[in-house]
Amino acid sequence: MIKVGIVGGRARSTMAGFQALENVEVAAVCDLNEETMNKIGDQFNIPHRYRVFEDMLESDIDAVVIASPMQCHVPQAIAALEAGKHVMSEVTAGVTMDELWWLIEAKEKYGKTYMMAENYIYSPQVQLVKALREAGEFGTPFYAEGEYLHDVSDMAVYDNGKLSWRSFWQLGKRGSFYPTHSLGPVMEWFSGDRVTEISCFGTGGQFWTPELRQDELTVTMCRMESGALAKITVACKAPRPHNMHTYLLQGTKGCFESSRGMDGKDKIWLENHPLADQKPGHRDWRPLEDFNDYLPERYKNPSEAAKKAGHQGGDFYIVKDFIDAITTGEEPSVNVYRACEWTAVGLLSELSVTNGGRAIEVPNFRKNMKNSEKLFKI
Repeated sequence: MIKVGIVGGRARSTMAGFQALENVEVAAVCDLNEETMNKIGDQFNIPHRYRVFEDMLESDIDAVVIASPMQCHVPQAIAALEAGKHVMSEVTAGVTMDELWWLIEAKEKYGKTYMMAENYIYSPQVQLVKALREAGEFGTPFYAEGEYLHDVSDMAVYDNGKLSWRSFWQLGKRGSFYPTHSLGPVMEWFSGDRVTEISCFGTGGQFWTPELRQDELTVTMCRMESGALAKITVACKAPRPHNMHTYLLQGTKGCFESSRGMDGKDKIWLENHPLADQKPGHRDWRPLEDFNDYLPERYKNPSEAAKKAGHQGGDFYIVKDFIDAITTGEEPSVNVYRACEWTAVGLLSELSVTNGGRAIEVPNFRKNMKNSEKLFKI
């Protein structure tokens, strides 16, 4: 039996997944807000409840889900790893570059599983395009786009009128502070590649709610080691309806574009696939769903738990993969090195945007790095 403890109210999204798995028990919940703690505990029949995170770590739980405010992620992850617990952390991995080095060092020292909970990579849309890319249908990918347009300015203040943590660590910063929902799916399609350089441009924050320093919208260009490019757009302070699943992938033999707006459809063009049905000198889009045979098997025949989970089943699959990583000892998809790379894109974007879009080198996050490599250059 793997016993799990959760910290933070946002961890409720993982509960359906954990409760659907055999030999897994959510045994503890922790939150500074006693009302929140008891509400979650009562809703999901969680027996042990803590207001102090370190007290929960002294219990017999095996793993921790960290869904606390962003600035708590690394301190709590390190404390959990040091206590011999496996860790699944909400995004982003950390809030400073130094934190990323500390996190990697702790993971390597204590040898427990660490996984960042980037759930957008688990959408059926992303997994289908990934399968087509791995089958060679796109040829060589060389350009991609990811957008996350989600106005969270109303979250700057709690219901009691006090400033929330988002006022500081999200809306109080410049740049693409929250890139992983845009970048994660893109990096799934550039498997084996990595971001080597970024350049970020922003609107400056003066057009809408200027009391919040965050840009209304940022565009971050990412250069890959292969030479491919990705454009990451984030808008968390722009007054507009949400649009959080917009992506594009361009390769030498195919192109994918996700839908935009209420009536759009995901569409794809592939040069050599039998369904392409092309005429010389003419190319037509086809609905992405025409290629559903390429979906991974678990998406073709999802369990009842997956059907009920949020983010199109992603909240179930991410939990299952975390537990599988603990059980097998294999590295999860979004391990500590990928988590730090994707997070660093956001952290370094602040330096870039405040210096006129200056190109900033992204460190090569990998195992057993020397201290002399744990830096960033301008």
